[in-house]
Order: sequence, then C-alpha cells, then structure tokens
Amino acid sequence: MPEQVELGSGVRLPEQVELAPGVAVPEPGDGSVLRFDEQAVQDVRDFFGLLCFGQNQWAGRPFQLLPWEEEAIRLFYGVQVQDADGRWVRYRRFLYDELPKKNGKSEFAAGLGLYHLLYDGENRAQVGVFAADKNNADIIYQAAKYMVEHTCLGRPEGAPLAWAVDSRREIHTRLGGVLKVYSSDAETKHGYSFSAILIDELHAQKNRRLWDVLTAGTDAARRQQAVIVLTTAGDDPDRKSIGWEIHEKCRRLLAWRAGRPERETDTDDSQWLPIMYGIGVLTGDDPDRAAELDIEDEDLWRRCNPGYGVTIGIRQFRAEARAARQSEAAERTFRWLRLNQWIAVKSVGWVPLTVYDKTQWNRPEWKGLNVLERRQAVREALGGKRCFGGLDLSKSTDLTALALVFPPQEGLEHWAALFWAWRPEDGVLEAERRDGVPYRDWARAGFLELCAGDIVDYSRVEAVVWEAAKRFDIRALGVDPAMAWTLTSRLMEPGGGRKGLDVLTIPQNMLTLSPAMKKLERLLRAREMLHEHNTCARWSFGNVRCSVDGNENIKPMKNRSVGRIDIPVAWIIAMATAMNREGAGRDLREALESGRFSL
Repeated sequence: MPEQVELGSGVRLPEQVELAPGVAVPEPGDGSVLRFDEQAVQDVRDFFGLLCFGQNQWAGRPFQLLPWEEEAIRLFYGVQVQDADGRWVRYRRFLYDELPKKNGKSEFAAGLGLYHLLYDGENRAQVGVFAADKNNADIIYQAAKYMVEHTCLGRPEGAPLAWAVDSRREIHTRLGGVLKVYSSDAETKHGYSFSAILIDELHAQKNRRLWDVLTAGTDAARRQQAVIVLTTAGDDPDRKSIGWEIHEKCRRLLAWRAGRPERETDTDDSQWLPIMYGIGVLTGDDPDRAAELDIEDEDLWRRCNPGYGVTIGIRQFRAEARAARQSEAAERTFRWLRLNQWIAVKSVGWVPLTVYDKTQWNRPEWKGLNVLERRQAVREALGGKRCFGGLDLSKSTDLTALALVFPPQEGLEHWAALFWAWRPEDGVLEAERRDGVPYRDWARAGFLELCAGDIVDYSRVEAVVWEAAKRFDIRALGVDPAMAWTLTSRLMEPGGGRKGLDVLTIPQNMLTLSPAMKKLERLLRAREMLHEHNTCARWSFGNVRCSVDGNENIKPMKNRSVGRIDIPVAWIIAMATAMNREGAGRDLREALESGRFSL
C-alpha cells in the first residue's frame, strides 16, 4: 500500500460539511451552496418500489434495495447544489460502483436507467447503456425490459408509460425519451447529449477512447447529467487501462475523504461518488497485504460482498473457497470474481508440479528398472487397451506432441497417459540456451525425438501414430484444426489392411478446452490420472499459463507461458476427445457443434 502522507506534511485534509446524519460532504471550496434533500432520495426509493427484479431466480419479485444500493442513492441523489438560476440540482455527476460479481449491480443499473428515463425531470430523456460488448450491455437492457413489461410502467397496454423495441434494443417512453444499448465504437458517439450514461464493466474496455468521448462535453446541454459506472475488478497487470485509472482515482478519493491521503498531490473531485467493495479498497492495492489475507475468512467475504447471503449463496461461496485452496488458478479467480481484487487473471498457473510428480505411475514390480525399462513396462501394461489421442502440431521451432489417455477399464483401475514429442534438430543448441533445457539429453533418454532439418517431419509423426494404433486401441484422435489437415486426412484413410482413424477436430478455444482442463485437473489432484515418466513432459507441464474469463472458463496460453507447452496441450486435447466420445462429464459434442458451451 502506498504510504499515507503524514498529517504534518502540509497536505490540506478535507473539511467535511455535515448536511444530514451520516452525510458528510467535503467542503466545495468554490462558494457553492449545498443541501441534502431527503425528498429527492425518497423519490428514487419510491420509483424502485414500482419495479420488480428482472432476472435470475428473483425475476418478477418486488425490487428490494440492498443496503449498499440505499447508500448509493442517499449519497448521490440527496446531495444537491444551487445552480446559477437558483434551482437545486444534483451535486455529483459520477456514481462509481465497484463490487464483485453477483452483488446485484446489473439489476440496480437497470432500475437507475429507467428512473433517469422516466422520472428525473429531463425533457426527452436520452439514456445510453454501454459495455465492452453488446452482450454485456444487453444484460442491463433485458432486466430493464422485464421491469417495464411486468410492472405498471408497461400497463395499461393501450397507453403504457414505456415499451421495449427489441429489434433496436431500445425502451421508449410516452414523452419521447429513449433508453438504448450502444456499441463500444467511440467514433460514432460524438454529438450525443445524454441525460444519463450507464457504463457496465468498465474494466473490460480495451482503451480509453469511449470513456473520453462519453464524459467530455456530453453534459453541456443537460442540467444534471448522471454518469453511472458499474464494474468489477479487472485484469490489468500493466496498470494502463482506463478501468484501472478510474479505479485508482476513486480509491484515492475515498482515502483522501477519510483523512488518509496517500500522495501530496491527492485532492478531492467533487463530481465523483465512489461506492467500492473488495480487497483493493481494504489493502490500498498493496499486493503484499493482499497476499497475507485469509481468503477463507467469512468476515472478509462479507466485507467484500455487500450482497453476501442475499444475492450470493453462502453454500456456493464456501464451495468456491474450498476449490481455491486446491489450485493457483482457482485462487486467483476467487480473489478476482468473489473478493474483487485487481489481478493478472489472464495469465495464471495451472496445476503445480508437485501434483504432477505425485501422479507418476509406479508399481512395486517396476522398482529398480531404469527409465527406458520403466516406460516400456508402462506401455506393456496398457497394450491393447482402449484410449483416445491428442495431437498438437507445430509450425517449426515448437514441439510437436502426441498424448494418449486411457480411461478406467478392465485391467486398469485409473486413468493413464502416455506422451511422445518431436522437434527439429537444426537450431537445437540455440534452443537449449534459450529455453534452458537439455533437448539432446531428452532425445537420448527417449523423451523426445529430434527430426533432421529445420522442421518437424510429419511423416515420422504419422508413422508413430500408426505404430501406437497397432499397439493400443485408439478409439479417436483429437487434433488442432488449424494445423492438421494434410496429416489427418491421411490418418483417416483406410489402407494397407488397416482402418482409418476416427479423427475429431478440437478447436483451441475456451468453450472446448476448459471442460477438459478442469476434468484433467480434478483427476490429477485426486490421483486418478497417472502418467509415464517423461522429463520433457514434466518441464512442459510446469510451463503452462492459463487464460481465465469471467465465467471461470480456462485455456492454456502458448504466448503467455514461460516455455513450450505442447505436450500438456496434446494431453488436454486427448482428454477433450475422450469426453466427447465417451460422454464423460458434460457432453462436449454439443459444444463442438454449436459453440455455445460455458461452465
């Protein structure tokens, strides 16, 4: 955490103006006259009293404001300033709500959007809903639409106050107001005059252009424009995004207003009201302090989640906390989505090498065998057994890898895995220096095969696949469709007294790889997936870094991993193939065909 400025350093701490019980506002310093209007607060509360919840298991139930929402309404709508013409208007323009997922942000935003559309006193109100993509923004729209259609706002049917136009993602009012979902294309937003702007998941904005366009000058024709930002913590390891910039601004504002400035340059910005929950606020974004927190502390969960036990089920929360103990990736995801910690979640480790080492397949009768003898014994034990393959082909310098996974079956009580790998012989000395690993020693030990020349010899890969098909019962082979067409077309063709292989394309995306990765991780941690000894495979396994999305789907990332990861990728492809063909776990066939799968 940045060191707080000492009180004797000359920094002017804020002077608070007590407008109402529990409502202290920093002294404006510009002569502005402030007041607290309880009726303005009650107007917003009364409007929410007309609404119902618009999604999930609460859809159709009367809207009940949570304490954090009550606080936001009271502090944002109740504090007013006297305008030049004597009228009283809202003092603050920006309402910034940063909370973990599942705390009711989208429902709250939908209700506020409708309030500004119908009851904020703006003529021909224009409410814009923005997100990093239209799917996210559509969450707010769908909730608002449901609220309109299932409350008095949409009745009587002959003369409703508001109605939805689905084809344009718009909600219209009898007085000419419009709430509309917009794309994130900044260049098309110049010239708009919004009475209210709703920005969902600011952390996911790819750049600051949209923010700058929406907040610079769009309030010129509006007496009291509201900019409402609802977001969670984001993934910004370089701390350069607009999401991080606004997060840090608001966190420092809260610290300054509490009399704990962190920099001599810190000061107030009267336009802003931050409402923030999460580890970042509790620790000042200090990574050391964040790392020391006990993430199994239920009091910490409550402090980070104002909807804990209401919008978030306690049992589910506890289950996720238990899972976080078992995996680096799961812990980082838990900190991000449940405790609202800004963290580099897009590049996280997978399964620790300690787990990999504990799942090496050994039998008492194999004791004393050397490496080559033990690998031969493993393969003899699996001879003739049913299995599924995964093939990860390289362009040139990467490894090419083949993995076979054997599900439990007669004579095999657990899952098992075998590995093959290839790389070009040319440039191997440079590769050893670059990667810091002994490729030539691995080749001599049989963990890796070096192909003459500067590319992997696919004919050699094909020959090994056919050799494996003779030795084991390969029911299907999964491949990366981007690299494998020529080779796989030959593997699918029958000839020479052999059947063609059942080849399945496995797209390299989260929708297809995440279920396989999670199942493989569960099996490894339960010691139900054993594998042959292969030092090259072990090194590759330890290199894996994962991408994680907001639905907690994961996939391996070659461009962010610390070395070659082709062998574990082939392993994951093999598991996805087994799940598809055997129906283990969720059926991936639908995912491969529809592309709609998500955990």
